[in-house]
Amino acid sequence: MESLAYSSSITFVSSASRIPLSRRYLSSSYKSPVITHRPIEGRRSSSSFSSSSSSVSPLFGSHSRLSLLNPNPFDHRLKSHRTQKPIQASSSADEKVQSSGSAPQGAKLVPFAISVAIGVIVRFFVPIPVEVSPQAWQLLAIFLSTIAGLVLSPLPVGAWAFLGLTTSIITKTLTFSSAFSAFTSEVIWLIVISFFFARGFVKTGLGDRIATYFVKWLGKSTLGLSYGLTISEALIAPAMPSTTARAGGVFLPIIKSLSLSAGSRPGDPSSKKLGSYLVLSQFQSSANSSALFLTAAAQNLLCLKLAEELGVKIASPWVSWFKAASLPACVSLLVTPFILYKLCPPETKDTPDAPAMATKKLEQMGPVTRNEWVMVGTMLLAVSLWVFGEALGIASVVAAMLGLSILLLLGVLDWDDCLSEKSAWDTLAWFAVLVGMAGQLTNLGIVTWMSDCVAKSLQCLSLSWPAAFGVLQAAYFFIHYLFASQTGHVGALFSAFLAMHLAYGVPGVLAALALAYNTNLFGALTHYSSGQAAVYYGAGYVDLPDIFKVGFIMALINAAIWGVVGGFWWRFLGLY
Repeated sequence: MESLAYSSSITFVSSASRIPLSRRYLSSSYKSPVITHRPIEGRRSSSSFSSSSSSVSPLFGSHSRLSLLNPNPFDHRLKSHRTQKPIQASSSADEKVQSSGSAPQGAKLVPFAISVAIGVIVRFFVPIPVEVSPQAWQLLAIFLSTIAGLVLSPLPVGAWAFLGLTTSIITKTLTFSSAFSAFTSEVIWLIVISFFFARGFVKTGLGDRIATYFVKWLGKSTLGLSYGLTISEALIAPAMPSTTARAGGVFLPIIKSLSLSAGSRPGDPSSKKLGSYLVLSQFQSSANSSALFLTAAAQNLLCLKLAEELGVKIASPWVSWFKAASLPACVSLLVTPFILYKLCPPETKDTPDAPAMATKKLEQMGPVTRNEWVMVGTMLLAVSLWVFGEALGIASVVAAMLGLSILLLLGVLDWDDCLSEKSAWDTLAWFAVLVGMAGQLTNLGIVTWMSDCVAKSLQCLSLSWPAAFGVLQAAYFFIHYLFASQTGHVGALFSAFLAMHLAYGVPGVLAALALAYNTNLFGALTHYSSGQAAVYYGAGYVDLPDIFKVGFIMALINAAIWGVVGGFWWRFLGLY
């Protein structure tokens, strides 16, 4: 999970830049980086993407190799013109501050003090409403302090969540069993296993191969190249449940290789030739790919879990999610590359060499390996069971467990792969804490009280439920400017906003799905809005003002598409 940041750049450190993609894995490629605050002193420096333990090697040719010491090995003259020191990024599970050769130990004092102060003020200095019990109010104070810490990052996310959990038990706000109840949640374990699936895609090189085929088929023009990458991500998304893993492990390496071969370099005016457009197009399209399938992003599963706790049960969730998202998401995916082609036109319009480069790369990769075929078969089985599992009486998490068991039995993954997947275990810890606290807040009546207060305020405006629906959805979306994590946003606000919708008479399934789709769409709002945002921005091809400008414009375009096309489509499906 990333910390809140207003202006920054990101440097990812590589340790194995020459290892072939088919034999390596980005163990932290889909962790949301923590972006530390630092003012912009000058032009943003370019950055290279890699992970804390391994790195992405070039897909097309040797010119895309990234230097460990120089983030832009192609133009040493740029280095002397940069005045800003790169802002470091660290994972939520293993945050490391690299400054002057030594890392400070323990919590960062200022974020720690602010986070604790928020909880103390709410608990002891804000009057307890008569409708709320002291136990519920105390849990709310602990929850708000926990959320503040997730944003300000006094400690890594998992560590801070554990402190919040411990506090709830020590103060006897929750019993041990209730505090740990969410650790047995099926949704939490489905999210954990999804990280292992994503690891399999990158380890076998299957995702790389699929994307390269689309470059070969559609890559003769810049626009066609963008559509090829967009379509390939949409096809991979349901079986690779991490947008950040897809960005860092598959698509950014391809984009960098193609861009560098066309003379488009990061942190240089030549970035406008090709790289800037491809990065912006893929970044914006990825939000709709994640919204299209329930299993395309971890936060989707969390949204449905929280909705269920408020009594909103969605039958056949995988199919229902896909049906409701299919038309607006596909329209957005079709128009996004074209809109950005006009909004941020690349200087290079044709890429005649790209198909030949892709063909050469596929020849180097050789025939589809046994492990790739196993990965294909396993994911087809898993997705089929996710689609038809309810009719067969097989829960989604059981289907995922079966798929992981096959990968382990056949040697596509080994247990060390699972043990070293720190992001999965870290997510298990802090997701479970947030889900558990949110569930207890609902049980103790806090969420209902908050929604009633907001509903009464809205009723003073005499809004109909469709108008209230629009206001609440817009508020939920644009509040994300204050967040640096999609899952953190969900954990903090999803339940409260869904309860507000329900209190105002908005149909439950419509409200839950719309909020969940928005959770994916606002991931492309800023350079710190999601893990994939940090990955694409860190590539160095797009300047910070362009990220904000394009993010806001595409937010309005997506709102129009999902609001108008989605509104008619959801009416046709009977959601309201």
